Amino acid sequence: MWPLYAAGFTTAFGAHAVAASLGSASEDAVTSLLTLGLLLALYDGAEVLLKPVFGTIADRVGARPVLLAGLVGFACASATYVVADEPAWLWVARLGQGAAASAFSPAASSMVARLNPAAKHGRAFGSYGFWKSIGYTLGPLLGGALIWLGGLQLLFAVTAALALVVAVWALLVVPVVPPLPRTRQTVLDLARRLADRSFLVPTSALAGATAALSVGVGFLPVTGAASGLGPVVTGAAVSVLAGTAAVVQPRAGRALDAGRLRTRTGLVAGLLLAAAGLVAALLPGVVGVVLAAVLIGAGTGLITPLGFAALAASTPPARLGQTMGTAELGRELGDAGGPVLVAAVATAASLDAGYVALALVLAAGPAVVLITTALGRGGSAETLDHGERGGER
Repeated sequence: MWPLYAAGFTTAFGAHAVAASLGSASEDAVTSLLTLGLLLALYDGAEVLLKPVFGTIADRVGARPVLLAGLVGFACASATYVVADEPAWLWVARLGQGAAASAFSPAASSMVARLNPAAKHGRAFGSYGFWKSIGYTLGPLLGGALIWLGGLQLLFAVTAALALVVAVWALLVVPVVPPLPRTRQTVLDLARRLADRSFLVPTSALAGATAALSVGVGFLPVTGAASGLGPVVTGAAVSVLAGTAAVVQPRAGRALDAGRLRTRTGLVAGLLLAAAGLVAALLPGVVGVVLAAVLIGAGTGLITPLGFAALAASTPPARLGQTMGTAELGRELGDAGGPVLVAAVATAASLDAGYVALALVLAAGPAVVLITTALGRGGSAETLDHGERGGER
């Protein structure tokens, strides 16, 4: 399992280390805010388009080859900028990183489910999420240090070496997981499966959690600065957010496996915590910023392992890659949609109003969860209500 956790760390570290450093690291390549925005969008845009595709490929050929190819591709994409060191190649490297992460990220998620018994899915996804959160936390910090030491070239060299090391580790340690026989699936069959509440509810919760996390990382420093807080304090608050999510995820997963926490209860509580965190951002000074960071981090950490465990529970093993890739698409949409909503409302009214708008959207989520699970007591409803997992289907 450790190489899979390392793969999760790699995609999170690579995404945030470079993204947090682009604005100040390369004045010849990043010449305007529009250029910066487009560079940032390259990575996420590639993931939105390609994750469902690579997830489906992983079901067809096996997740391990897609995992290894994605990690090697990530290393090669990073190395292009190290070798070329030209502004134009920064675009190529960033697009390549996003495309490669689109391959190994859903492949790793599906292997986490395949290599663990159903009764341990919560713990497994909690640990996987923990290491991704560590990557999100350390990415900006270590990325800034590497930029200071050797510029963007050194940062891309480190990400290339990291991906290559994890690829070799996975090649030596991760067992072969052959693709399972699959029944023929039409486009209508796929649409019905993705429209089922067993997919929509956890994926929507994951999208909401990611939206709150993205808004917290992007806008809490703005709120802190408006309250007169320095960059050190606001940066620490963002680290508290990611650190809280990292600490909560394994505990939530273990509670799910032990039967102390139901999936439906955890998703509802997580959405309410994240919404409360956004409202807490309205409080003045350091108290509001830190309290918001803790609550958003706790809500995100609670939802993530429960959401992925629920998806693994309701998905035929032969379709895990496709489901995980499509669920990751939902998270990417939340990652983009949350900041867009807050920014749009903030432009029309105020940043506080933007926080409240997203908080209302998240607070409506528990009602949707409760209504959808109350519509039926069989199949997918039982998965959400009782936390049953794949091996118990």
